[in-house]
Amino acid sequence: MPNRLNILPDQRLLDGRPALQEYLSKIGQSVTPENFADLLDSVILGLLNDAFARVAAHEGSIWVLDASREFLVNAYNSGPNSSKIVGFRQPIREGIISMVLATEQGFVENEVYRNEKHSKLLDNELGMVTYAMIAVPFYFLSDCRGVISCVQLARAKKENGQLIPIEPLPGGFDFDSLLPVQQAAAIIRDLLDLRMMRSAFGLE
Repeated sequence: MPNRLNILPDQRLLDGRPALQEYLSKIGQSVTPENFADLLDSVILGLLNDAFARVAAHEGSIWVLDASREFLVNAYNSGPNSSKIVGFRQPIREGIISMVLATEQGFVENEVYRNEKHSKLLDNELGMVTYAMIAVPFYFLSDCRGVISCVQLARAKKENGQLIPIEPLPGGFDFDSLLPVQQAAAIIRDLLDLRMMRSAFGLE
């Protein structure tokens, strides 16, 4: 039987763990919605956009909590309206992505525009209806610091001040669609953590 790989912690590194944790916490606090895109490279974007494509999402986003912890700010969007969406500020007291941040639980739903928890702020900005949504908590450096979401959108008309979806409607998501987005979020978390730890050790 071959020997199993058994990597044990080095006491010298264990002795420095409190200082490393303190430093990584400071790095985490320095990441803002405005500078988050600096952490994204072709590998991370490839993983993310592949996950969105696998579930047949029209577009997807990364939302990052701002320094005031009052807003989730769109730091990345994969769709054609990204110029309007990136920088959009969603109050954390309303909306489904804010609920996902608070509960740290994944979410998938069709006809989400009918859900009373759904915020219509961004829909009204775009003049489109969010028909289906997947949202998962986004962690890095040992904390939940945002949300990754993807959606299917429907064209809309306005009736009595409300956006109403116009057929044909999208096909929607099923519950299994949640897993690819959760997996992408976990891999991206690990890649970001590794990159920032390498930087902390001067290995970049």
